[in-house]
Amino acid sequence: MTTARRLAVTRQHLAGPRPTTDAAGMLDVVRDLGCLQLDPISAVAPSHLLVLWSRLGGFDPATLNTLLWEDRTLFEYWAHCASIVLTEDYPLHQPRMRENSIDGVRRHAKVHAWMEENAELCQHVLNEIEQRGPLLSRDIADLAVSDWQSTGWNTGRNVSRMLDFLWAAGEIMVAGRSRSGGQKLWDLSERCLPDWTPRTELSDDEHVRIAAQRALRALGVGRIADIRQHFIRFRYPGLPAALKALEAEGQIERVAIAEDGTALPGVWYIHADDLPLLDQLEADGWQPRTTLLSPFDNLICDRARTELMFGFEFRIEIYVPKEKRRWGYYVLPILHDDRLIGRIEPLMDRKSGTLTVNNLWFEPGTPDPSDTMPAITAAIEDLATFLGAREIAYSQNVSARSILV
Repeated sequence: MTTARRLAVTRQHLAGPRPTTDAAGMLDVVRDLGCLQLDPISAVAPSHLLVLWSRLGGFDPATLNTLLWEDRTLFEYWAHCASIVLTEDYPLHQPRMRENSIDGVRRHAKVHAWMEENAELCQHVLNEIEQRGPLLSRDIADLAVSDWQSTGWNTGRNVSRMLDFLWAAGEIMVAGRSRSGGQKLWDLSERCLPDWTPRTELSDDEHVRIAAQRALRALGVGRIADIRQHFIRFRYPGLPAALKALEAEGQIERVAIAEDGTALPGVWYIHADDLPLLDQLEADGWQPRTTLLSPFDNLICDRARTELMFGFEFRIEIYVPKEKRRWGYYVLPILHDDRLIGRIEPLMDRKSGTLTVNNLWFEPGTPDPSDTMPAITAAIEDLATFLGAREIAYSQNVSARSILV
């Protein structure tokens, strides 16, 4: 299991030499991860920036903006969640777009019925964007004849929901973000995508074969269940047959994963291209780092796999009432060597320029904190530098020994 963990961490660019912080290095990271999950909560920093920081170290976010809004080598779409994905991977995302197309019959019945009932709003949104775009949602008048109904905060947000559905259908794309608040600017996809965007329509078999290999390489080793949860989550029709064919062709191989002499259940695969890296790691080629991970980091986005491989239980408690939280509002796991040894609860106050560490917890059975705290403190300091913090504060909840290094 140790080697399997180290392979996963290395394939995620969380060990070994850091990629360069320029556009090429950033694209290499996204290419190997497959996607960067987007999340609106910025208690520390937007999740996608934290994911890049954990791998690149200090980098200029303007480089990412250039890739997104000028070069268009990246765009926002749905991978395992709302994400930043590669434009070169456009054919891998087209099947979802086709299923969610305006005339698509495979879209969710509720969505399909609402869009048909509000066809006038749909056409109005497209016309407004074509004539006046890029536009914010508030720039478009609500002509809905019936409100979108949900159990959440989207009820009645008709224009926003129509934009979301047209985005899922590939009709429109996020063309940029407003300077105040980072709100989405919407434009027609045909005006956002560069001329070189690959347009090849893949068959279901080709789509699954390519995406499954991308997911497996990002995982290092994985089972069918792991692949299904990764990259284009749950969108692998015929995956067992595809893996069987890839194995017969020598593209992937089976491996045995054991912990304390006991084989882990299931059939585990590794991509043939990663066998040299596996040999390197087993020959003492392991180059670990200590860093902090976003709650939505690609390494831990599959909670069941995280528990199996790292023995680390992680749940996001943002929406859990404060008195019922086990850990905290926004918690960053600590990756040290090939283990997740603890978690911190930081909060960035941009007005005062202070990064406060409200809590720090160590996992049972992890190395002595006196041995790991210098590396953890260095990671916190690196994060503070990246965030532009002028001060790091430790709350009374953090023990004195945690900061005396």
